[in-house]
This record gives sequence, structure tokens and C-alpha cells, in this order.
Amino acid sequence: MSLLRSVIHMLWMGITVIPYTLLILLVRVCGGSPALRWAIARAWLTLSVDSAGWFCGIKYRVQGMENLPTGAEQGVVLLCKHQSTYETFLMPAIMPRSLAYVFKKELLNIPFFGWSIGSLDMIHIDRKQGSRAFHKMVEQGKRLLAQGIWVIMFPEGTRVERGQVGEYKTGATRLAIMTGAPVVPIAVTSAKCWPRKSFIKKPGVVDVSVGPMIQSAGRKHDELMQEVQDWIEAEMRRLDPEAYPAVPAISTGSTQA
Repeated sequence: MSLLRSVIHMLWMGITVIPYTLLILLVRVCGGSPALRWAIARAWLTLSVDSAGWFCGIKYRVQGMENLPTGAEQGVVLLCKHQSTYETFLMPAIMPRSLAYVFKKELLNIPFFGWSIGSLDMIHIDRKQGSRAFHKMVEQGKRLLAQGIWVIMFPEGTRVERGQVGEYKTGATRLAIMTGAPVVPIAVTSAKCWPRKSFIKKPGVVDVSVGPMIQSAGRKHDELMQEVQDWIEAEMRRLDPEAYPAVPAISTGSTQA
């Protein structure tokens, strides 16, 4: 049954992405604003999240939204745990502001989906360019953050297995420090329902926890990222304790007289 539900969900996303993409492309050709194109894309992403609930029984619950900035011009860098494709759809659906993903340019080659994100005001980079790619990210990040658009990144760089910890790279905290934007850590337990390399999705609840905003001014990029990692991984253990081995108790070494 889970296989059939997963097939139906995939077909649903494959069919619905076509008209939404064509609409985005039409709006772009007609000179429509980036905000309008984002609204169309967000509608499809929200539809994809909702359909995961309809067809696959995947629900979500969110806590910590009060930690997000409320100022209209306040930019922020969101740093999210990355376990599956689900959070790439979920974050735009639940966040109150427009988001700009930082992603590798190869995604632009995906029919319809890639064409859509290529028509949005996001940051696509060529990893082969090394430092040039980073400077491009900073330049575009400054522009977007100044407009009050939130930049979202996955510091582990790629999806990691449930219960595992990837390598937290400091590009995101470098961007935050160079732009003066605060960072917000986010823990997501998506692999419970949508495993990293599995086509079959399982019913259940994905927990999302938004952490406290951390100022980047005067910080060092490595220790700032370590603080982000510590919070996310501790929160992941709290939200999904079954995925992590129990920490052995430390013996006091007491003796009897």
C-alpha cells in the first residue's frame, strides 16, 4: 500500500508541476515581479506538502515560530537539517517570508522543476568555480537579505541518513557574518517518513523545530557554525530519540566499605 501511495504522490507532483511552471515562465516573460513568481512557486510547493499528507499520510507539526524575526526588512539566514526532499518543499510552505535557496546549478537542468527555480530570485552556484562561486553567493545574498528575503541553506550540503550527522560546512555562517544577518537553526525529522534514498514514503509526523535567532556580528564563522550544529543535533535527538543510540551512563565508581 505504501508503494502505491508513493507512486500516486509522485505522479501527482509530476503532473501538477507542469502548469505551475508554465505559469511562472509566462509571468516572467510578461515582466511579472519576482514576488508574484515566488507566490506561484510557493503555491505548488504547499500543494506538494499537502498532497504528501493526502496520499502518503505524512503530516507535520512546527514549534518555535516565535523565534523568527518579525521586522519587514529583517533578513535572516535559515540553517536547516537536511534528511530528505520533504523539507525543501516544506520550508517555503510554512515560512512567512519569501525564501531564496542556495543550490547547485545542475538542478536547473531538471525539466519543469529546474526551469521554475531558474525563474525565481534564488542563488545558484557552480561548485567547480570555488572561491568565485562563494563571492557570487555573498554578492547575491547581500542583495536579497537587504530586500528582507530570507536565505535558506543546508549546512551539511547534502541529505544525511536518519540518526546521522553530516559535515557542517561554514559557507553559510561566512555568508551571515559578511552580510551581518543573524542565523536561525532548524531541526527537521523528515527521514522518519521520507527516507533519503527511498522512493517509498511512510505515514507519520515530521517534527520541525525553529531555534533561537543567533546574531552573527563579531563572531568567527567556525565557532558560529559549531553553535548551530550543537543546537540542531541536540534538538534532533530530542525530537527523534529512536534514531540515535542512547548515551551510556557514566559510572560513579562508588564502593562499599
